[in-house]
Amino acid sequence: MVWTFASRYFIARKSTQAINIISWVTVSAIAVGAAALIIVLSVFNGFQELVQSLYSSFYPQLKISPARGKTMLMTDAQLRAVRSLPGLDGFCGIVQEKALLRYGDGRTIAVLMGVDSGFSLVCGVEGKLVQGVFGLGSPDTPGCVVGLGIQDNLGIDIRKGIYPLTAYSPRRNAPDLVNPEDALNAGNLTPSGVFAIQQDFDNTYVITNIGFVRRLAGLSPGELSAVYLGIRDPLALDRSAARLRVLLGGNFLVQTRYQQNQNLYQVMQTEKWVVFAILAFIMAIAAFNLIGSLYMLVIDKATDISILRAMGATGGLIRRIFLLEGLLIALVGALIGGSIALVVCWLQKTFGIVGLEGNSFVINRYPVSMHPRDFLLVLTTIILIALVASLYPSGRASRQQISLKGP
Repeated sequence: MVWTFASRYFIARKSTQAINIISWVTVSAIAVGAAALIIVLSVFNGFQELVQSLYSSFYPQLKISPARGKTMLMTDAQLRAVRSLPGLDGFCGIVQEKALLRYGDGRTIAVLMGVDSGFSLVCGVEGKLVQGVFGLGSPDTPGCVVGLGIQDNLGIDIRKGIYPLTAYSPRRNAPDLVNPEDALNAGNLTPSGVFAIQQDFDNTYVITNIGFVRRLAGLSPGELSAVYLGIRDPLALDRSAARLRVLLGGNFLVQTRYQQNQNLYQVMQTEKWVVFAILAFIMAIAAFNLIGSLYMLVIDKATDISILRAMGATGGLIRRIFLLEGLLIALVGALIGGSIALVVCWLQKTFGIVGLEGNSFVINRYPVSMHPRDFLLVLTTIILIALVASLYPSGRASRQQISLKGP
């Protein structure tokens, strides 16, 4: 009975045309709000997945680094324990050192990242090359892969190779010397490729042979800045990280990919939910239309309410009729809004109808990624807002006294 009355009140024409108009204005307002919420959440999802894909090309699934200081020494037992980790899919030693780079007349500061042969198993930089090949050479004749920003700053020509790329790094425990250059270790590299991932990486890193960087920095043979690990099952990352923390102890820091960039991901999540809260608040303000619509409907159906009361209907039954009427209006608006959002997101994903200005982005249009949980979240939010907004008009209807004289 409740559904019968609520659906008829929603579909049927009212005695006053203004009530019909207000009802559909309310549906339209909810539809626009629902569509905006879903589209905004989908855009945030798109940016988050884009950032994750970019960072996954450079950051490993698991990283072991020293808890204190710049470098670490791992015993043979610790290395065996790490290599015997269940589900291990890749192992790479890393040595990093800041250096002054010179190429012809160009100068810049960069981070030399020395890697071994396991690097391609734990990071996807090789798949981000825009020029050349991923060749790192040997400790005596090192090659290197440079970021696109460093190539632009120094004017490196991969194809012609007119000049060698010279790296300078301070010597450890260097004595006071008259000539400052005597306090520096220097070595030449041959650029073999250029990668483009993201500006922070492209302007900062040069990837080369681990032996060369270790010698340039004056480190002992087993000394490392970090160990990168790849795990076969991404769902087992937290479990693997916990196992490594127990095996290695407190002198080592074990981080998952999320923990390596925790601040960035937290900021992105915070931005997403702050925007969602603002739009939900706007949706709540739009719910005042629903209050007015239901209130006028209660006045319009005063005779029907009186007849129902005279036939023995309780106040609770009448309250449920108008509560359901409010929920029905909200649900229709949410479904229309969800359909609009689906069409807009599909058009954006397929044709890129809204582009990004400037040439500094890795993409040229807003990314979108639709998640079912976002649709469910928006629908739940709208139903809760509609339920609260319907309480007062439905309560007034339930308290209305019997009167067959009409409104």
